[in-house]
This record gives sequence, structure tokens and C-alpha cells, in this order.
Amino acid sequence: MTEASPKTGLDGVASAAKAASARGLPPVHLWNPPHCGEIDIRIRKDGVWFHEGTPIGREALVRLFSTVLRLDPDGYHLVTPVEKMRITVEDAPFIATRVDRIGEALVFQTNVGDAVEAGPDNAIRVEIDAATGEPRPYVHVRRGLEALIARPVFYELAEMATQRGDVWGVSSNGAFFPIASPGGASA
Repeated sequence: MTEASPKTGLDGVASAAKAASARGLPPVHLWNPPHCGEIDIRIRKDGVWFHEGTPIGREALVRLFSTVLRLDPDGYHLVTPVEKMRITVEDAPFIATRVDRIGEALVFQTNVGDAVEAGPDNAIRVEIDAATGEPRPYVHVRRGLEALIARPVFYELAEMATQRGDVWGVSSNGAFFPIASPGGASA
């Protein structure tokens, strides 16, 4: 009897993610497989995932791939125990599509099904887009991966904001996150 060889490429990523999904997020931070090159997967800045130029239409597959996504010093990779493939991410890999105030916490929902409580371990930050001058707000999701906070969600945060000194911001789990500087400009 011969042992089945491990799947590689896109099939390998899907298999590894499926095998780990029943136990929660796979421990991609512990895996150290060899780099196997690039795979033609791109996450557009609006959060849409593409494979070979075509949108990945199966939401469950995108969610599955998101569980084996890792940010390394040389970029974003889909990682399994046996291989690591670089992908292209235009901005942040996820989009925060909802926020709820639950007690002292701001809880964000992402387009790939993550629920994230902002706080000391999951900071909210706002950058200013150099080209447009508009705010680009983010929330940390896990292990260096962030979600771009969708514009309607950012407007909700602005409505929740309180002023501390010259800065407007929001509090969550004991941490204060500036979202606008004096004069109302975003932080």
C-alpha cells in the first residue's frame, strides 16, 4: 500500500485549511515550510479575492483561505505545514464590515467571518491617504493582519467618538484610539 502524497498548490492550501478549520484557526505562526513561489491570488483593496484574474465567488473558500493567511517580513503568504506561497494584497487583506458596542468593547465583524474586539492587542489606527487626503482606518485582526474599516463603519466610529484633549477617538477594552486630530481632521 502506498501513502498518498500531500496535495500542493491551491488544492493543498484548501485541504490544510479544511483540516484545521474544525479546530479553530490553524497555527500558521508555528509552521515553517519551504517557500514554494507565488500563486496567482490577489486580494483587491475592496476585499475581493481573485485567483488567476477571476473573482473567487465561493465565500466559504475565501473564508477558508483567510485562515491560512500569514504576513511575513517579505509579504503575504498562504501557508500550510508543507508549503508557503506568496500572494498579492493591495491594501489590507480583510474589510471590517460592521462594528457593535458590547459593554466596554467595540466588536468588529470582517468580510471573512472574523469577530475582533478592539483593545490593547487589537488596535485601531487611522492613516491619511497621501493621494486623496482621506482617512484609511484599520483594526488589527490577528498576528499582524489588519482589516480596513469600511467607510460606513468608520462613520459609526465617528459618531461614538469622544474628545480627550485635542483628539477625538473611541475607547474599547480600556484603550483609547485616536480617529481624528484637532479641527476634525482624521488622525
